[in-house]
This record gives sequence, structure tokens and C-alpha cells, in this order.
Amino acid sequence: MGRDRRHSPGPTGPGRVAHWVPTLLVLALVAAAFASYRLDLGPRYLPWLALDPQSEPAAIAPPAGVALPEWSEPASVSEVVPPARRGTVDPAAVAAAMAPGLQDEDLGRHVVAAVGDLNGDGPVWSYGEGAVIPASTTKLLTGAAALEALSPDTRFTTRVVTGASPRDVVLVGGGDPYLASRPLTPEESLTAYPERTDVVTLARRVAASVDPGQRVRVQYDDSLFTGPSNNPRWRADYVPDDIVSPITALWVDRGASPTGFGYSDDPSATAGETFAAALRDAGVRVVGAPTPTTAPAGATEIASVTSAPVADIVEHVLEVSDNEAAEVLARHVGIAVSGEGSFEGGAAAVLATLRGIGVDTGSDVIHDGSGLSRQNRVSAGTLLQVVQAAAAPANPALRAVLTGLPVAGFTGSLAFRFDTGSPAGPGHVRAKTGTLSRVHSLAGVTTDRDGNAMAFVVAVDRARDEDKLDAQQAVDRLAGDLAACRCSAG
Repeated sequence: MGRDRRHSPGPTGPGRVAHWVPTLLVLALVAAAFASYRLDLGPRYLPWLALDPQSEPAAIAPPAGVALPEWSEPASVSEVVPPARRGTVDPAAVAAAMAPGLQDEDLGRHVVAAVGDLNGDGPVWSYGEGAVIPASTTKLLTGAAALEALSPDTRFTTRVVTGASPRDVVLVGGGDPYLASRPLTPEESLTAYPERTDVVTLARRVAASVDPGQRVRVQYDDSLFTGPSNNPRWRADYVPDDIVSPITALWVDRGASPTGFGYSDDPSATAGETFAAALRDAGVRVVGAPTPTTAPAGATEIASVTSAPVADIVEHVLEVSDNEAAEVLARHVGIAVSGEGSFEGGAAAVLATLRGIGVDTGSDVIHDGSGLSRQNRVSAGTLLQVVQAAAAPANPALRAVLTGLPVAGFTGSLAFRFDTGSPAGPGHVRAKTGTLSRVHSLAGVTTDRDGNAMAFVVAVDRARDEDKLDAQQAVDRLAGDLAACRCSAG
């Protein structure tokens, strides 16, 4: 109740609203800057800044100076970056292109960068020393590990099974990060991405198998994930202040509160209550309130629904920097690798999986799948090698890491960036963003002026608070400088 009360809108009226309009506009602008630079969260709290995920990238006009060809059927994911366009990077040319931008004082006292051949294994040019706080570029590690450990086609199943008594039905969470509280409308279902399923559809399937007049009790089981739902390595205010949801194996609407404000304090219980209400709407006589349990071993399945495939989930996580879904993916990696679906188990399994595909993680340390922990430390070389591994012909399962990268000036967390610097950046740079206070990073791919692709990383983690937006733009300009150079040898 404490959280819901904190978000109560209070009394309203025409005069009261008019009085507060100027203040609300100022607060909105402040919130936009704050959410964008700290946590890549602008579109979450300010939905008018978000692009329509059903119509990207056509949701916005092309940046100035970028001419778009006529639309044609996209190439297969295996042809995202054809081998013929993977030239050899000239380190001297890279150094010359990056040198002016690296002198920008807005970057702060710790800057690292790396550039390499897209079909290479590590950097051919690097700048700076030491690991950085990776922020949301951590999601590159999580996404690659999920695709490798789980396979791109894996789907997560939410089930309803029989309980300990004949009248009990148990909703069993399968760790579907996008399980919804309601079905898509017919219009939404035509273009929604990634696809999603919902507890209303599940309830209707259960209702079809329940005898008319039968009274049932709803229980719910979220035991697939273990350990705390609030990461002890996060800032103490992240979950209480609705920056991120408690992470569980059973939720609807990514843990959102049914009040429409913030997140639920207990997403699993909220999912159970939403399912029970859907059962009632479907004509089932539900008695009592849902209660937690662990489904009996060998319980009979009554009905189930399945998630979008992992490849689609990874693409969406990278494009919009979805913290909650990234944490769910990391826990699935933990279960697949060691049987431990906790924050610690997931983080350890992500690094182990990356080492298994040849990424040298060195002394890297991560404590989550999203990058919210400021105790994470990852080298530029690791981030670069993850991008290179995703592009390697030997790793077709990882291709969604590339296809999910936001496009500068067009999509996802880069849609409203790259409005300064070289005009070569928009449309050519594709990169995962990383943003926390004093931390700004990009890791991804770009083409140079000759059309040859390269992998790159630019990251800072000691920018001054007063330079927050300037530092972000300075990082963007460095990526744009790469796109504008002739950096290919030969």
C-alpha cells in the first residue's frame, strides 16, 4: 500500500490543473534529461519521447543529409554484414580520426576506446587503460550468452497445473519477460514485436477444461528463479523508487503495478491476482485469494502459453535497453549453465558462456544482466569481442545481437541522439548505449566512408555531473567520426 499511496494523483479540477501546467512542463523536461542520461529510461517515464515499436524506423524522418533508398525486402540475418564489406581496419587512420574528439574535456578523466575488424578477434587500435563501468552495454554480454546458452528459437512456457487438492490450480511462472495482463487487440497483433502472450488467453484455456460449477482455488509458483528479487549490488533506491521491478519468474506487464503507476511490490502475487480475475471473467468460480506455493512434482498440465523466441527478446532488449527483460534472460542463462537462476548464478553463467565462445573476459566482473550495478567492470576489449563474435560466420546463433542494435538517429535508445557531430553518424552507426550518472558508452558497429564495416567501443565512466549531456554527445561524435573516416587498409 505504501507505494500505491506514494503515487496517488490527488485531487484534480480545471483550475487546479491550469495552475500546475507550467510546473508540470518544467518537471517533464527535467525528468527527460534525468532519465535519459542516468538510465536510458526516457521513453519509459515520458512515453511521448518513445517511438512506436510497431512502426520503427519509419516513426521519424531521416536525419538531415541522409538519403534513404527505396524500401526492399530485408536480407536474412546471416547477411546483416556481408563478408565482402568486412574490410581490414587501418589503425593509423583510426587514430587520426579519433584524436581530435578524444581531447574533448567533457569526456572526463577515464576514457577507453577500441576499434577492430568486424571479422577479427579483438582490437587493432585501442585507447586508454582499465575496465569501465559498462552500464547498459552489459546487455550485449547478456544477449550473446542467452542466444548461445538457450538457442535463438527457445521459448519460455507459462503453465497451469493441478495442485495438491482437486480444487487447486497452480499458475507456474516460466520466466516469460513479456507475459501480458491482456491479449493484444487485432490491430496490435498484426504488427507487435516481439510477439507476446497473456494470462487472459491462458485463463480461457483453463476454463475450457474446468467442469461447469466447479469451485477452484488459485495458487502461483515462481520458484524457477532463486535468490533475492532485488539485487544487493544495485543502489538501494532502485527497486523502492520504481527504477526497476523486483525480478521474478512470474509477472505480467514486466512487473508493472495494476494501479498504472510504477512497479508492483510483489509481481508474482500481482500475476496470480490478474490470472484469478481472468478466470472469473471466463466463468470459473474462483474462491479465496491466490496464494504462493510450489507445484507438486509430476503435476498434470491443464493449459499453457509460450513466449516469443529468445532471438526476438534479445533484439528488443538491446534496442530499447529493457532492464527487466535483461535480468530475466540472465537468470535463464544461469539455469541453463549451472541450474542456478539467481543474480549471482546468472552473472557467472554469462561470463562462462562468453568464454566458451572465445571471448577473453579477463578480470571482468558483472553482478547483473542489465548493467544497473555500478560495481560491474568490463573492458573495452570484451565488449568489442562480443560484437565480433556476433558477426562471425561461425556463430549464426548470435546474429540477433547485431540486428538488435539501435540505429543512430533512427531507432530505440539512439533515436533522438546523433543530432550533433558528423552527418555520417546517423543511419550508419549501430550501437548499444550505456548510461548511468557519469557513465556514457557505445558499443557496436559502423561503416566508414568506403562502406567497410568495423566494430567499435567508446566508453567513459568519470564524466563530471555538470557535463552529463555534453559527455554523451562527445561519445556520439566519436562514433560519428569513425563513420566519417576512411579507416580501411588497402
